[in-house]
Amino acid sequence: MFPLLRLGPFLVQLPGLALLAGVWAGLSLAEKQAVRLKLNASDIYHLVFYGLVAGIVGARLAYAARYLNAYLANPISLLALTPTTLWPAAGLVIGLAAGALVGWRKRLPLRPTLDALAPGLAAFLVALGVAHFLSGDAFGASAKLPWSLYLWDDYRHPSQVYEIVAALTILVTIWKRPVGRPGDGTGFLLVVALSAGARIFLEAFRGDSVVWPGGFRAAQIVGLVVLATALWLLKNWGRTSAPEPMSAQETPMTGGRR
Repeated sequence: MFPLLRLGPFLVQLPGLALLAGVWAGLSLAEKQAVRLKLNASDIYHLVFYGLVAGIVGARLAYAARYLNAYLANPISLLALTPTTLWPAAGLVIGLAAGALVGWRKRLPLRPTLDALAPGLAAFLVALGVAHFLSGDAFGASAKLPWSLYLWDDYRHPSQVYEIVAALTILVTIWKRPVGRPGDGTGFLLVVALSAGARIFLEAFRGDSVVWPGGFRAAQIVGLVVLATALWLLKNWGRTSAPEPMSAQETPMTGGRR
């Protein structure tokens, strides 16, 4: 809807700018949360940074592998700043693997680290909704309502606005930390559970859903699996006590000073 902004001779891609702002805000919140949990904020920063870089590069290379002949004919197009030429699923897996490797090498404790990342993830989801609104992606199903948006030659649910509102609600909820003890991992699981639940509900208003045989929406099926997994972990993690968050100078192996 507002994909580009002209600044003199330059065209700025607003959706990409929104995502960059989300990354910055997410990193800032994650670092602040790391300090609260007595983790090394620099280690958290490196975990997120290298995870993002690996995820973006992996998503581009995975997309290129799917259309290998086109990229062999024009290899320089690998460097194009085009978000649509990414394979998000592959990038997510590769990014998570890279982040996990950094966390293992930095000897970051699992549950406190996840809780440190929770508000940053929630903030990024807000930015993702804004990016969808600016680009017109994740558009809504046809609907003539007082608040409908005219997009792609039809009146539609403002599904991107629904997404932003849901993400903001999740961010406020997790920032107040209503469940569990700080550092026990339940904050991160709460973000995942609420995000999955929101996606299951909001998918009914989307007009671009991938529909599997039998009329099942793919995002809702995946969301149900993620929600069930997060709730199961919340239940079981709540029965066990998480290790106390360590100071930034302690290691998880010995508890001693570096």
